[in-house]
Amino acid sequence: MSDLFEAAGLSESAPRPLADRLRPTTLAEVVGQDHLVGPDGVLTRMLEARSLGSLILWGPPGTGKTTVARLLANATDLHFEQISAIFSGVADLKKVFEHARARRRIGQATLLFVDEIHRFNRAQQDSFLPVMEDGTVTLVGATTENPSFELNAALLSRARVLVFRALDADAIGRLLARAEEVQGKPLPLTEEARLALVNMADGDGRASLTLAEEVWRAARPGEEFDVAALADVVQRRAPIYDKSEDGHYNLISALHKSVRGSDPDAALYYLARMLDAGESPLFLARRIVRMAVEDIGNADPQALVVASAAKDAFDFLGSPEGELALAQAVVYVATAPKSNAVYTAFKAARRLAEAGGSLMPPKHILNAPTKLMKTVGYGDGYRYDHDEPDAFSGQNYFPEALGRQSLYHPVERGFEREIKKRMEYWARLRAERGES
Repeated sequence: MSDLFEAAGLSESAPRPLADRLRPTTLAEVVGQDHLVGPDGVLTRMLEARSLGSLILWGPPGTGKTTVARLLANATDLHFEQISAIFSGVADLKKVFEHARARRRIGQATLLFVDEIHRFNRAQQDSFLPVMEDGTVTLVGATTENPSFELNAALLSRARVLVFRALDADAIGRLLARAEEVQGKPLPLTEEARLALVNMADGDGRASLTLAEEVWRAARPGEEFDVAALADVVQRRAPIYDKSEDGHYNLISALHKSVRGSDPDAALYYLARMLDAGESPLFLARRIVRMAVEDIGNADPQALVVASAAKDAFDFLGSPEGELALAQAVVYVATAPKSNAVYTAFKAARRLAEAGGSLMPPKHILNAPTKLMKTVGYGDGYRYDHDEPDAFSGQNYFPEALGRQSLYHPVERGFEREIKKRMEYWARLRAERGES
């Protein structure tokens, strides 16, 4: 084997990447996650109690999820087994479970780390349930996606979700200081360039060390890079704003208010600024969907369709081609008729539900699948609307103790003008027929 390395001009002991050399060996060395591994952190308390259950580690890339999983296995004397949902299928899972059962028979427990666990389909996720329940494996899954949307409820009910935070500037700074100590030399950057590198990492510790390594490789003896030179060396622009600070919130606020104010030009400008600064396009896509339901609603129901389709188009095309779909959606929602009537009505309904959440619906609209329920009045007096004149009975559907409520008030704009006409028509029929 060594001859092969020599023939290729390589060494068997080739230098390891800086991020690998700086990988923490204890939980105390993990930076940026004090709420989990600090003196009073959740994981610290678990290990002190010698009780480690199945976990889902949720957070952005480069925040220490894989490292923490390895360290947990070491700290609890569990056999560490790692798979990736990207490269594994049902056959791979079966083998992993079989090996875990064999280890269990000789008294060795297994910590199974599943990277990108959200990429497993529902059936594959269900396959974990038996081995979690009988203690064959302690599952530790890592995901960058919201577990509430991407993981089965049954799986989530058997695991605790721990949130990993993007590394802040202080945490990235500590990583860089540790890298300088290992390298035995400072980063050849001006103070401004060092701050720019921290921002370029975007909360990703691994990315910050990769960038630092690129800088050391590129620097000639005695050379120091400013912000412009740094951008040339690493082929990455310094962000226009720090996405974790005020710039992020200021610009997304400006984008939303430009849409609400029906100014497509200003909305496109802020969209372009955020994309140019490296903002997550999917974050922007989610906000555009929010604008469609909050500020347009039923004034133009098509706005939600367009916004959702733009998100799907970006998923399909990626950057930069998919960014045009976001621009199209922004122009659409900015020029659509505006209404917050549904938004306002839903808030009012939530308040009403909180106040009267235990009230029984009127019996006439309840099904009566048993004779007993029929005898006590369930379904008694219900009128099937399709059999009524104008397919409208005008019955009361609110709890009797609450009485009829008026929550949704359409505006005189867009399609809600038509909805308002329908509601006024039904109100007139209700009044003519003497319905309360």
